[in-house]
Amino acid sequence: MKSFLKKITATLAITLLVGGAYVFSQTTGQQTVQAADDSSSATWTEPVLTLGTSLTAAQKQGTINTLTAKISGNYQTITVDGATLVKYLNPSGSTFTTSSGVWSSALIEKTSFGSGINVQILNYNGRNNITTITADQYKNAALTAGVTDANIYVTSATPIDGSGALAGVYAAYASTGNTLNQSQVTAAQEEMSTLSDINSANKDKDGYSDAQLNNAVTAAKKEMAEKGSNISTGDITTIVNNELTNNGIINIITDNQKTQIINMLVKIRDSGALDSAGFKEQASKLINNIQTNAKSIFSKLDTEENRNFLQKIGDQLGKFFQSLWQTISGWFK
Repeated sequence: MKSFLKKITATLAITLLVGGAYVFSQTTGQQTVQAADDSSSATWTEPVLTLGTSLTAAQKQGTINTLTAKISGNYQTITVDGATLVKYLNPSGSTFTTSSGVWSSALIEKTSFGSGINVQILNYNGRNNITTITADQYKNAALTAGVTDANIYVTSATPIDGSGALAGVYAAYASTGNTLNQSQVTAAQEEMSTLSDINSANKDKDGYSDAQLNNAVTAAKKEMAEKGSNISTGDITTIVNNELTNNGIINIITDNQKTQIINMLVKIRDSGALDSAGFKEQASKLINNIQTNAKSIFSKLDTEENRNFLQKIGDQLGKFFQSLWQTISGWFK
């Protein structure tokens, strides 16, 4: 009799727990995240175009034509010179002078709240002249520096690494009345240098892409923001290992490169970037942006995002019943 009652009790427990698991799955599956308010958007009314001071008159016009083809309406223009490079890029270790030349240029426009950061490198007369910095590297640097919800277009009339355009983005953003934290800008520049070097070292290896590297770094920054600015270096190391694995490059990135990424993320933590309003939400948007622009790469990776909903539910239920069976088995021992 006691054995029979135990079986009845176990059956009822399973029914109640499965029902509870189903309700939990349904409610959490529809959970939404409320983004932080962005008060700076009210001060930004027109796109800002930056022109390198070294451009000839013809190159300036060609640059304007290239960049403004992406927008409609009025825009403001600022000039980027050697002093701009010194102000925004030298604190991270660059060695520009006030007489340094600038050719690469950019245009930045405010987009709707919550839309994230989007970057396009535009061909100049049919050619991509940005030789070093990639679109995803621009995106990650902008995120770390504190830029939010913006379209950024970059081009150059001559082959160049693209540093002038990046300094121009910072200067243009500041010209709209938005304050950039110099510590974050410095961390963003060091991030740019680190990722550019790692990308150059691995770009010809099978199974590697710049998109995978930048997606791993963006996801790591998102997880760091979730844990807060007091996150330990040990936790950052664990996150880096997990994200390099998730993005399929854990066996490509060397131990030295991994250490560089960890140190880079520690500097981002110490810069105060994780405390910025909306940082986590902007990082989430950037992850989606990177993966959308490289679908052919990420569709092949065995990531959680690529697993369908039913498979996720199946995995959850499998773990649930395994744990439940172990519990019930213990009742009859």
